[in-house]
Amino acid sequence: MNLLAFDTSTDRMSIALQRGVGSSAQLWQHNAAGGALTSTHLIPEIQRLMAQAGLQFGDLTAIVFGAGPGSFTGLRTACSVAQGLAFGAALPVLPVDTLLAVAEDARLQLGAAPNLQVTALLDARMDELYTASYTFNSDLWIKNKGYSLIHPEDLNWNGADVLAGNVFAAYGERLHTPGAQRVDALPTAAALLRLAPGLLANGSALPADQALPIYIRDKVAQTTLERAAAKAALAVGTPAVLGRSA
Repeated sequence: MNLLAFDTSTDRMSIALQRGVGSSAQLWQHNAAGGALTSTHLIPEIQRLMAQAGLQFGDLTAIVFGAGPGSFTGLRTACSVAQGLAFGAALPVLPVDTLLAVAEDARLQLGAAPNLQVTALLDARMDELYTASYTFNSDLWIKNKGYSLIHPEDLNWNGADVLAGNVFAAYGERLHTPGAQRVDALPTAAALLRLAPGLLANGSALPADQALPIYIRDKVAQTTLERAAAKAALAVGTPAVLGRSA
């Protein structure tokens, strides 16, 4: 099994390439700044890893990508690159839940603890978080609570063992979660690769034209009035509600 995986749903660009399976599998990775750099750097870095591994795109089993939720532009970039590469090599695509990948990244950091309950959190900007909850049991992830778009103070962590994500520096003091362990985690491409075999076995691979993003927010920018209100609120030291949609 040869798999290419990438995620551009956050301000980090993560790419990983796996050749083979099991203990004999080889792994090549690239993690760097994303954001505005993603559109120009993603494909060249993919090509560089493919050359290092001595693989052609036709040698791959599937193209794995972080489908969201996450950055609007980042998700569109990932989907378009996944579609283009998969069409060109006649490959299936495997979209993966980015919040599940966050939970998987945290699980590995914690030493693959059994019966682990994780609430995954990603910064959605505009004073909001993306969240979902999962349980890992017997090599299987189960989603306990689906995607939500919330303000930090509204987090209901349901007594999960771990809060995992990229939100703690910005919102940590506003998350009312006494007793929960916090783990900085991201939807890395390596996490996507660890999830991929099980998802492929479950029939989650799709034709290239179905490489679509998971959006849970339709609104991706503040209006002029909202920006003015936020600026005025900061001037008087009052937090502003910058808009909420689901």
